[in-house]
Amino acid sequence: MPVAEHVRRHAAARPDMVAVRGPHGELTYGELAHDISGAARHLLGRGVRAGSLVAIGVADPVALLVAVLAADLAGATPLVGDHAWDRRRWARMTGTTTVDLLVDAPLPDEPGPAVEHVAAPGDLAWACFSSGSTGRPRAVVRTRASWTASFPHLGELAGMAPDDVVLVPGPLSSSLYAFAAVHALATGATAVVPGRWPAGSLPAHLDQATVVHLVPHLLPAVLARPGALRTVVAGGAALDPRGRAAAARAGVRIVSYYGATELSFVAADADGGGLRPFPGVEIEVRTAPGSALGEVWARSPWLAEGYLGEAAGPLRRDGDGWMTVGDVAHPYRAGEVLRLRGRGDGAIQTGGATVVPEDVEEVLRKVPGVGDIVVIGSPHPSLGSIVTAILEADGDAPPPRALLEAVARSGLDVAQRPRRWYAVPSLPRTQAGKPARALVAARMAAGDPDLRRLT
Repeated sequence: MPVAEHVRRHAAARPDMVAVRGPHGELTYGELAHDISGAARHLLGRGVRAGSLVAIGVADPVALLVAVLAADLAGATPLVGDHAWDRRRWARMTGTTTVDLLVDAPLPDEPGPAVEHVAAPGDLAWACFSSGSTGRPRAVVRTRASWTASFPHLGELAGMAPDDVVLVPGPLSSSLYAFAAVHALATGATAVVPGRWPAGSLPAHLDQATVVHLVPHLLPAVLARPGALRTVVAGGAALDPRGRAAAARAGVRIVSYYGATELSFVAADADGGGLRPFPGVEIEVRTAPGSALGEVWARSPWLAEGYLGEAAGPLRRDGDGWMTVGDVAHPYRAGEVLRLRGRGDGAIQTGGATVVPEDVEEVLRKVPGVGDIVVIGSPHPSLGSIVTAILEADGDAPPPRALLEAVARSGLDVAQRPRRWYAVPSLPRTQAGKPARALVAARMAAGDPDLRRLT
Protein backbone atom coordinates (compact mmCIF):
# COMPACT_ATOMS: atom_id res chain seq x y z
CA MET A 1 0.00 0.00 0.00
CA PRO A 2 1.15 3.62 -0.41
CA VAL A 3 3.26 4.91 2.46
CA ALA A 4 0.58 7.59 2.89
CA GLU A 5 -1.72 4.82 4.10
CA HIS A 6 0.84 3.91 6.77
CA VAL A 7 0.86 7.58 7.78
CA ARG A 8 -2.96 7.63 7.95
CA ARG A 9 -2.97 4.60 10.23
CA HIS A 10 -0.41 6.17 12.55
CA ALA A 11 -2.45 9.40 12.48
CA ALA A 12 -5.55 7.52 13.55
CA ALA A 13 -3.71 5.83 16.43
CA ARG A 14 -1.42 8.68 17.56
CA PRO A 15 -2.41 11.93 15.84
CA ASP A 16 -0.27 14.13 18.12
CA MET A 17 2.92 12.12 17.69
CA VAL A 18 5.59 14.14 15.83
CA ALA A 19 6.04 12.53 12.40
CA VAL A 20 8.66 14.71 10.79
CA ARG A 21 10.88 17.54 11.95
CA GLY A 22 12.73 19.75 9.47
CA PRO A 23 14.70 22.99 9.39
CA HIS A 24 11.54 25.12 9.37
CA GLY A 25 9.25 23.25 11.74
CA GLU A 26 7.56 19.95 12.39
CA LEU A 27 4.35 18.07 11.58
CA THR A 28 2.48 15.58 13.74
CA TYR A 29 1.12 12.45 12.12
CA GLY A 30 -2.32 14.02 12.08
CA GLU A 31 -1.00 17.13 10.33
CA LEU A 32 1.14 15.12 7.92
CA ALA A 33 -1.79 12.90 6.90
CA HIS A 34 -3.89 16.03 6.31
CA ASP A 35 -1.18 17.73 4.23
CA ILE A 36 -0.54 14.63 2.11
CA SER A 37 -4.24 14.30 1.29
CA GLY A 38 -4.57 17.99 0.41
CA ALA A 39 -1.46 17.85 -1.79
CA ALA A 40 -2.73 14.69 -3.51
CA ARG A 41 -6.01 16.45 -4.32
CA HIS A 42 -4.01 19.33 -5.80
CA LEU A 43 -2.01 16.95 -7.99
CA LEU A 44 -5.18 15.27 -9.21
CA GLY A 45 -6.56 18.69 -10.01
CA ARG A 46 -3.46 19.37 -12.11
CA GLY A 47 -4.18 16.31 -14.23
CA VAL A 48 -1.94 13.81 -12.47
CA ARG A 49 -3.27 10.29 -12.85
CA ALA A 50 -2.22 6.71 -12.18
CA GLY A 51 1.04 6.14 -13.99
CA SER A 52 1.95 9.84 -14.29
CA LEU A 53 5.59 10.77 -13.68
CA VAL A 54 5.89 13.65 -11.21
CA ALA A 55 9.35 15.22 -10.90
CA ILE A 56 9.93 16.65 -7.42
CA GLY A 57 12.69 19.06 -6.42
CA VAL A 58 11.63 21.03 -3.34
CA ALA A 59 14.13 22.77 -1.05
CA ASP A 60 12.35 22.13 2.25
CA PRO A 61 12.75 18.40 3.06
CA VAL A 62 9.42 18.25 4.92
CA ALA A 63 7.57 19.72 1.94
CA LEU A 64 9.45 17.32 -0.34
CA LEU A 65 8.25 14.33 1.69
CA VAL A 66 4.68 15.63 1.54
CA ALA A 67 4.93 15.92 -2.25
CA VAL A 68 6.47 12.45 -2.65
CA LEU A 69 3.82 10.75 -0.53
CA ALA A 70 1.04 12.77 -2.18
CA ALA A 71 2.19 11.67 -5.63
CA ASP A 72 2.25 8.05 -4.49
CA LEU A 73 -1.22 8.41 -2.94
CA ALA A 74 -2.51 9.81 -6.24
CA GLY A 75 -1.13 6.77 -8.06
CA ALA A 76 1.71 8.62 -9.76
CA THR A 77 5.44 7.84 -9.74
CA PRO A 78 7.45 10.47 -7.83
CA LEU A 79 10.89 11.16 -9.31
CA VAL A 80 13.08 12.92 -6.73
CA GLY A 81 15.82 15.29 -7.86
CA ASP A 82 17.82 18.24 -6.61
CA HIS A 83 15.95 21.41 -5.70
CA ALA A 84 18.76 23.49 -7.26
CA TRP A 85 18.06 22.14 -10.76
CA ASP A 86 16.35 24.54 -13.09
CA ARG A 87 13.98 23.36 -15.82
CA ARG A 88 16.81 23.02 -18.34
CA ARG A 89 18.70 20.73 -15.98
CA TRP A 90 15.57 18.69 -15.33
CA ALA A 91 15.07 18.33 -19.07
CA ARG A 92 18.64 17.12 -19.48
CA MET A 93 18.38 14.72 -16.55
CA THR A 94 15.16 13.11 -17.74
CA GLY A 95 16.24 12.93 -21.40
CA THR A 96 13.60 11.26 -23.55
CA THR A 97 11.41 10.43 -20.55
CA THR A 98 8.21 12.47 -20.42
CA VAL A 99 7.61 14.22 -17.10
CA ASP A 100 3.93 14.97 -16.58
CA LEU A 101 4.44 17.57 -13.85
CA LEU A 102 7.39 19.30 -12.20
CA VAL A 103 6.93 20.20 -8.53
CA ASP A 104 9.56 22.74 -7.45
CA ALA A 105 7.66 24.42 -4.58
CA PRO A 106 5.60 23.17 -1.63
CA LEU A 107 2.23 21.84 -2.74
CA PRO A 108 -0.89 23.67 -1.53
CA ASP A 109 -3.58 22.04 0.60
CA GLU A 110 -6.54 21.47 -1.71
CA PRO A 111 -9.76 20.90 0.26
CA GLY A 112 -12.06 18.05 -0.67
CA PRO A 113 -12.92 14.41 -0.02
CA ALA A 114 -10.38 11.79 0.98
CA VAL A 115 -8.19 10.52 -1.85
CA GLU A 116 -8.53 6.79 -2.36
CA HIS A 117 -6.20 5.03 -4.78
CA VAL A 118 -6.45 1.29 -5.31
CA ALA A 119 -2.75 0.48 -5.14
CA ALA A 120 -1.10 -2.63 -6.50
CA PRO A 121 2.29 -4.12 -5.55
CA GLY A 122 3.47 -3.77 -9.14
CA ASP A 123 2.76 -0.04 -9.38
CA LEU A 124 5.81 2.05 -10.23
CA ALA A 125 5.86 3.96 -6.97
CA TRP A 126 9.35 5.44 -6.68
CA ALA A 127 12.09 6.80 -8.91
CA CYS A 128 15.37 8.54 -8.11
CA PHE A 129 18.64 9.31 -9.82
CA SER A 130 21.54 7.00 -9.23
CA SER A 131 24.67 8.67 -7.87
CA GLY A 132 26.87 10.16 -10.56
CA SER A 133 24.17 10.99 -13.12
CA THR A 134 25.07 13.75 -15.61
CA GLY A 135 24.47 14.17 -19.31
CA ARG A 136 23.51 10.49 -19.52
CA PRO A 137 20.65 10.40 -17.02
CA ARG A 138 19.94 7.25 -15.07
CA ALA A 139 16.69 7.55 -13.20
CA VAL A 140 16.08 4.26 -11.43
CA VAL A 141 12.45 3.21 -11.09
CA ARG A 142 11.03 0.54 -8.79
CA THR A 143 7.72 -1.04 -7.92
CA ARG A 144 5.83 -0.34 -4.72
CA ALA A 145 6.52 -3.86 -3.42
CA SER A 146 10.27 -3.59 -4.05
CA TRP A 147 10.24 -0.28 -2.20
CA THR A 148 8.00 -0.92 0.80
CA ALA A 149 8.03 -4.68 1.41
CA SER A 150 11.64 -4.46 2.60
CA PHE A 151 10.68 -2.00 5.36
CA PRO A 152 9.93 -4.65 8.04
CA HIS A 153 13.24 -6.42 7.38
CA LEU A 154 15.27 -3.25 7.88
CA GLY A 155 13.21 -2.39 10.94
CA GLU A 156 13.94 -5.79 12.47
CA LEU A 157 17.66 -5.66 11.68
CA ALA A 158 17.98 -2.17 13.19
CA GLY A 159 15.59 -2.84 16.07
CA MET A 160 13.46 0.18 15.16
CA ALA A 161 10.11 0.96 16.81
CA PRO A 162 7.46 3.73 16.64
CA ASP A 163 9.01 5.49 19.65
CA ASP A 164 12.33 6.03 17.86
CA VAL A 165 13.59 9.40 16.67
CA VAL A 166 15.42 8.81 13.39
CA LEU A 167 17.99 11.34 12.20
CA VAL A 168 18.39 11.48 8.40
CA PRO A 169 21.31 13.93 7.97
CA GLY A 170 21.50 14.25 4.21
CA PRO A 171 19.65 15.42 1.09
CA LEU A 172 16.55 13.45 0.19
CA SER A 173 17.63 13.49 -3.44
CA SER A 174 19.94 10.67 -2.31
CA SER A 175 18.15 7.33 -2.40
CA LEU A 176 19.94 6.31 0.82
CA TYR A 177 18.50 9.21 2.79
CA ALA A 178 15.12 9.22 1.05
CA PHE A 179 14.60 5.56 1.89
CA ALA A 180 15.59 6.22 5.50
CA ALA A 181 13.05 9.04 5.90
CA VAL A 182 10.18 7.18 4.27
CA HIS A 183 10.99 4.02 6.22
CA ALA A 184 10.85 5.99 9.48
CA LEU A 185 7.38 7.31 8.60
CA ALA A 186 6.14 3.86 7.62
CA THR A 187 7.40 2.60 11.00
CA GLY A 188 5.55 5.37 12.85
CA ALA A 189 8.74 6.90 14.23
CA THR A 190 9.79 10.56 14.13
CA ALA A 191 11.93 11.41 11.09
CA VAL A 192 14.35 14.32 11.60
CA VAL A 193 15.31 15.71 8.18
CA PRO A 194 17.67 18.72 8.41
CA GLY A 195 18.20 18.57 4.64
CA ARG A 196 21.99 18.41 4.82
CA TRP A 197 24.70 17.43 7.26
CA PRO A 198 23.70 19.44 10.37
CA ALA A 199 27.30 20.45 11.29
CA GLY A 200 26.99 22.85 14.23
CA SER A 201 23.54 21.60 15.23
CA LEU A 202 24.57 17.92 15.25
CA PRO A 203 24.91 17.66 19.07
CA ALA A 204 21.37 19.00 19.55
CA HIS A 205 20.01 16.46 17.06
CA LEU A 206 21.90 13.61 18.74
CA ASP A 207 20.53 14.58 22.15
CA GLN A 208 17.13 13.44 20.80
CA ALA A 209 17.87 10.93 18.04
CA THR A 210 17.95 7.22 18.89
CA VAL A 211 18.73 6.05 15.33
CA VAL A 212 20.77 7.68 12.58
CA HIS A 213 21.26 6.74 8.94
CA LEU A 214 24.59 7.83 7.49
CA VAL A 215 27.53 7.06 5.25
CA PRO A 216 30.61 5.73 7.05
CA HIS A 217 32.82 8.81 6.75
CA LEU A 218 30.34 10.72 8.95
CA LEU A 219 30.55 8.17 11.75
CA PRO A 220 33.40 9.80 13.74
CA ALA A 221 31.48 13.06 14.14
CA VAL A 222 28.45 11.17 15.45
CA LEU A 223 30.46 9.04 17.87
CA ALA A 224 32.26 12.08 19.26
CA ARG A 225 29.06 12.93 21.08
CA PRO A 226 26.46 10.18 20.63
CA GLY A 227 23.86 11.65 22.98
CA ALA A 228 20.77 9.43 23.04
CA LEU A 229 21.91 7.43 20.02
CA ARG A 230 21.35 3.68 20.16
CA THR A 231 21.77 2.50 16.56
CA VAL A 232 23.66 3.61 13.45
CA VAL A 233 22.50 2.33 10.08
CA ALA A 234 25.45 2.76 7.70
CA GLY A 235 25.42 2.34 3.93
CA GLY A 236 26.92 3.81 0.80
CA ALA A 237 30.53 2.69 1.33
CA ALA A 238 32.57 0.05 3.13
CA LEU A 239 32.69 0.40 6.90
CA ASP A 240 36.15 0.50 8.45
CA PRO A 241 36.37 -2.08 11.29
CA ARG A 242 37.80 0.67 13.47
CA GLY A 243 34.47 2.49 13.16
CA ARG A 244 32.55 -0.47 14.53
CA ALA A 245 35.02 -0.77 17.41
CA ALA A 246 34.66 2.93 18.21
CA ALA A 247 30.87 2.58 18.16
CA ALA A 248 31.05 -0.34 20.58
CA ARG A 249 33.12 1.76 22.99
CA ALA A 250 30.46 4.48 22.76
CA GLY A 251 27.67 1.99 23.44
CA VAL A 252 26.22 2.38 19.92
CA ARG A 253 25.22 -0.54 17.74
CA ILE A 254 26.01 -0.45 14.00
CA VAL A 255 24.01 -2.11 11.26
CA SER A 256 25.91 -1.76 8.00
CA TYR A 257 24.69 -2.83 4.61
CA TYR A 258 25.79 -3.16 1.01
CA GLY A 259 23.55 -2.39 -1.92
CA ALA A 260 23.02 -0.11 -4.89
CA THR A 261 20.26 2.20 -6.07
CA GLU A 262 19.44 -0.35 -8.76
CA LEU A 263 19.64 -3.43 -6.50
CA SER A 264 18.40 -1.97 -3.19
CA PHE A 265 19.62 -4.05 -0.23
CA VAL A 266 21.95 -6.93 -1.08
CA ALA A 267 23.77 -7.80 2.16
CA ALA A 268 23.86 -6.58 5.75
CA ASP A 269 26.07 -6.90 8.81
CA ALA A 270 24.11 -6.46 12.02
CA ASP A 271 26.69 -7.79 14.48
CA GLY A 272 30.17 -7.21 13.07
CA GLY A 273 30.41 -10.75 11.72
CA GLY A 274 30.52 -9.66 8.09
CA LEU A 275 28.10 -9.06 5.25
CA ARG A 276 25.46 -11.75 4.74
CA PRO A 277 22.48 -11.75 2.38
CA PHE A 278 19.73 -9.30 3.28
CA PRO A 279 16.44 -11.15 3.91
CA GLY A 280 14.99 -12.44 0.65
CA VAL A 281 18.23 -11.97 -1.32
CA GLU A 282 20.21 -14.60 -3.20
CA ILE A 283 23.84 -13.78 -4.05
CA GLU A 284 26.22 -15.16 -6.63
CA VAL A 285 29.79 -14.06 -7.37
CA ARG A 286 30.52 -15.03 -10.96
CA THR A 287 34.22 -15.41 -11.66
CA ALA A 288 35.94 -15.79 -15.00
CA PRO A 289 38.37 -18.71 -15.41
CA GLY A 290 41.67 -17.91 -13.72
CA SER A 291 40.33 -14.81 -11.96
CA ALA A 292 40.58 -14.33 -8.20
CA LEU A 293 37.58 -11.96 -8.15
CA GLY A 294 34.16 -12.00 -9.73
CA GLU A 295 31.06 -9.89 -10.29
CA VAL A 296 28.36 -9.74 -7.62
CA TRP A 297 24.93 -10.77 -8.92
CA ALA A 298 21.76 -10.58 -6.84
CA ARG A 299 18.24 -11.95 -7.15
CA SER A 300 15.55 -10.69 -4.79
CA PRO A 301 12.12 -9.02 -4.48
CA TRP A 302 13.91 -5.69 -3.90
CA LEU A 303 15.46 -5.23 -7.36
CA ALA A 304 14.53 -2.16 -9.38
CA GLU A 305 12.65 -2.37 -12.65
CA GLY A 306 15.49 -0.57 -14.43
CA TYR A 307 16.21 2.89 -15.82
CA LEU A 308 13.53 5.27 -17.03
CA GLY A 309 13.63 5.81 -20.76
CA GLU A 310 15.87 2.76 -21.17
CA ALA A 311 18.91 4.89 -20.35
CA ALA A 312 22.33 3.25 -20.48
CA GLY A 313 23.99 2.39 -17.20
CA PRO A 314 25.92 -0.25 -15.26
CA LEU A 315 22.81 -2.34 -14.55
CA ARG A 316 22.74 -5.70 -16.33
CA ARG A 317 20.41 -8.67 -15.99
CA ASP A 318 20.26 -12.25 -17.17
CA GLY A 319 17.25 -14.34 -18.12
CA ASP A 320 16.78 -15.87 -14.67
CA GLY A 321 16.03 -12.77 -12.63
CA TRP A 322 19.62 -11.98 -11.58
CA MET A 323 21.02 -8.43 -11.77
CA THR A 324 24.42 -6.78 -11.31
CA VAL A 325 25.93 -3.29 -11.39
CA GLY A 326 29.48 -4.56 -11.80
CA ASP A 327 30.62 -4.68 -8.17
CA VAL A 328 33.39 -7.20 -7.54
CA ALA A 329 34.05 -9.58 -4.66
CA HIS A 330 35.97 -12.68 -3.71
CA PRO A 331 34.33 -16.01 -4.62
CA TYR A 332 31.24 -16.65 -2.51
CA ARG A 333 29.26 -19.67 -1.41
CA ALA A 334 25.89 -19.65 0.38
CA GLY A 335 26.34 -19.35 4.12
CA GLU A 336 29.64 -17.50 3.84
CA VAL A 337 30.46 -13.85 4.37
CA LEU A 338 30.42 -11.68 1.24
CA ARG A 339 33.88 -10.09 0.84
CA LEU A 340 33.53 -7.05 -1.42
CA ARG A 341 36.41 -5.45 -3.25
CA GLY A 342 34.74 -2.47 -4.97
CA ARG A 343 33.31 -1.48 -8.31
CA GLY A 344 34.47 -3.41 -11.33
CA ASP A 345 33.71 -0.51 -13.68
CA GLY A 346 36.16 1.86 -12.00
CA ALA A 347 33.43 3.82 -10.21
CA ILE A 348 34.67 6.11 -7.43
CA GLN A 349 33.22 5.93 -3.91
CA THR A 350 33.52 9.41 -2.44
CA GLY A 351 31.79 10.42 0.78
CA GLY A 352 29.03 7.85 0.25
CA ALA A 353 28.33 8.88 -3.35
CA THR A 354 29.17 6.72 -6.35
CA VAL A 355 30.74 8.67 -9.20
CA VAL A 356 31.01 7.01 -12.60
CA PRO A 357 34.23 8.26 -14.24
CA GLU A 358 32.84 8.12 -17.77
CA ASP A 359 30.12 10.58 -16.82
CA VAL A 360 32.66 13.12 -15.61
CA GLU A 361 34.93 12.55 -18.59
CA GLU A 362 32.06 13.12 -21.02
CA VAL A 363 31.50 16.62 -19.64
CA LEU A 364 35.16 17.62 -19.39
CA ARG A 365 36.15 16.39 -22.85
CA LYS A 366 34.11 19.27 -24.24
CA VAL A 367 36.48 21.85 -22.73
CA PRO A 368 38.54 23.57 -25.45
CA GLY A 369 42.12 22.39 -25.23
CA VAL A 370 41.36 18.98 -23.71
CA GLY A 371 42.56 16.26 -26.04
CA ASP A 372 41.51 13.39 -23.80
CA ILE A 373 40.95 12.83 -20.11
CA VAL A 374 40.90 10.08 -17.50
CA VAL A 375 39.10 10.38 -14.17
CA ILE A 376 40.12 8.18 -11.24
CA GLY A 377 39.74 8.13 -7.48
CA SER A 378 42.62 9.23 -5.27
CA PRO A 379 42.73 7.95 -1.67
CA HIS A 380 41.37 10.34 0.96
CA PRO A 381 41.45 9.73 4.73
CA SER A 382 37.81 10.60 5.44
CA LEU A 383 35.96 10.56 2.10
CA GLY A 384 37.40 7.25 0.95
CA SER A 385 38.41 8.71 -2.41
CA ILE A 386 38.27 12.05 -4.17
CA VAL A 387 37.65 12.59 -7.85
CA THR A 388 40.91 13.28 -9.71
CA ALA A 389 41.20 14.29 -13.37
CA ILE A 390 44.27 13.64 -15.53
CA LEU A 391 44.11 15.31 -18.93
CA GLU A 392 46.06 15.15 -22.12
CA ALA A 393 46.32 18.59 -23.72
CA ASP A 394 45.18 19.21 -27.28
CA GLY A 395 48.15 21.42 -28.18
CA ASP A 396 51.13 22.84 -26.34
CA ALA A 397 49.49 23.54 -22.99
CA PRO A 398 46.45 22.35 -21.06
CA PRO A 399 43.51 24.71 -20.51
CA PRO A 400 43.63 26.73 -17.27
CA ARG A 401 42.26 25.11 -14.15
CA ALA A 402 39.77 27.97 -13.71
CA LEU A 403 38.12 27.06 -17.03
CA LEU A 404 38.03 23.36 -16.15
CA GLU A 405 36.42 24.10 -12.79
CA ALA A 406 33.87 26.44 -14.36
CA VAL A 407 32.77 23.72 -16.77
CA ALA A 408 32.66 21.20 -13.92
CA ARG A 409 30.42 23.51 -11.86
CA SER A 410 28.02 24.03 -14.75
CA GLY A 411 27.73 20.39 -15.80
CA LEU A 412 28.47 18.19 -12.80
CA ASP A 413 26.99 17.61 -9.39
CA VAL A 414 29.10 18.46 -6.33
CA ALA A 415 30.28 14.90 -5.68
CA GLN A 416 31.37 14.49 -9.30
CA ARG A 417 33.58 17.57 -9.56
CA PRO A 418 37.32 16.81 -9.52
CA ARG A 419 39.18 18.03 -6.46
CA ARG A 420 42.58 17.44 -8.04
CA TRP A 421 43.70 18.19 -11.60
CA TYR A 422 46.77 16.92 -13.44
CA ALA A 423 48.13 17.18 -16.97
CA VAL A 424 50.28 14.62 -18.75
CA PRO A 425 52.03 14.83 -22.15
CA SER A 426 50.26 11.67 -23.33
CA LEU A 427 47.92 9.21 -21.67
CA PRO A 428 48.81 5.51 -21.68
CA ARG A 429 46.44 3.60 -23.94
CA THR A 430 45.13 0.11 -24.51
CA GLN A 431 45.68 -1.84 -27.71
CA ALA A 432 42.34 -0.50 -28.89
CA GLY A 433 43.58 3.05 -28.41
CA LYS A 434 41.46 3.84 -25.37
CA PRO A 435 43.01 5.55 -22.32
CA ALA A 436 44.22 2.85 -19.91
CA ARG A 437 42.57 3.88 -16.65
CA ALA A 438 44.35 1.27 -14.53
CA LEU A 439 47.76 2.36 -15.83
CA VAL A 440 46.97 6.01 -15.15
CA ALA A 441 45.96 5.12 -11.58
CA ALA A 442 49.17 3.11 -11.14
CA ARG A 443 51.29 6.00 -12.39
CA MET A 444 49.49 8.36 -10.04
CA ALA A 445 50.07 6.04 -7.07
CA ALA A 446 53.75 5.74 -7.98
CA GLY A 447 54.22 9.52 -8.10
CA ASP A 448 55.10 9.66 -11.80
CA PRO A 449 56.90 13.00 -12.35
CA ASP A 450 55.30 13.34 -15.78
CA LEU A 451 51.99 14.01 -14.05
CA ARG A 452 51.97 17.77 -13.50
CA ARG A 453 49.58 19.21 -10.91
CA LEU A 454 47.40 22.04 -12.20
CA THR A 455 47.06 24.89 -9.71
